[in-house]
Amino acid sequence: MIVCHIPGKPGRQENKPMADFVQKTINKSAVRELTTPIASVTAFDSLIEMVIDDNPFECAGYINRDGVAVAPVVRNREHYTGKVNFIDEQTGKRLGIVSLQSPSIAAFDANIAEVLANTALATAMGGVAERNFGGESYYCQLRCHDPSGDDYYVTFTRKTVRISSYQDDAIRTAVENWADAVPALR
Repeated sequence: MIVCHIPGKPGRQENKPMADFVQKTINKSAVRELTTPIASVTAFDSLIEMVIDDNPFECAGYINRDGVAVAPVVRNREHYTGKVNFIDEQTGKRLGIVSLQSPSIAAFDANIAEVLANTALATAMGGVAERNFGGESYYCQLRCHDPSGDDYYVTFTRKTVRISSYQDDAIRTAVENWADAVPALR
């Protein structure tokens, strides 16, 4: 509640109710936890490319405000994190870790190769470089344009698939039915 002082009437107050937010849409999200993490960045990228190329959710392309054609499914944002452990060859103990976050798979592969081959870094760490495949993480969010005109997102990580910003439960059903048929996503 807001208390207002009425001009010209000193000492008098008026109670005026505040405006309320009115719900306009109902955006939903759902997540699937994978029983086994996606094995490699190559397998991850193949999965993403399959969704973009095959369009299993029957999304629709459109023309944006600038008159440019937009594909039905596009990479909205992505990043890939690699881990390199430095191991003492005598004791087998981990001496240090380098973590690299890259904006694309090409950059990810190049950055990992650079760290693994960097003898000056290995000397400074006091051990040998070993790639930590289990510590890697992959993230790619796809923007999907539903034929109804709504955009929603399907986000993949090594361990989850998330659908967000959808309104129609038929979207979740379509993604879920597709994921049920993909062995890596069970």
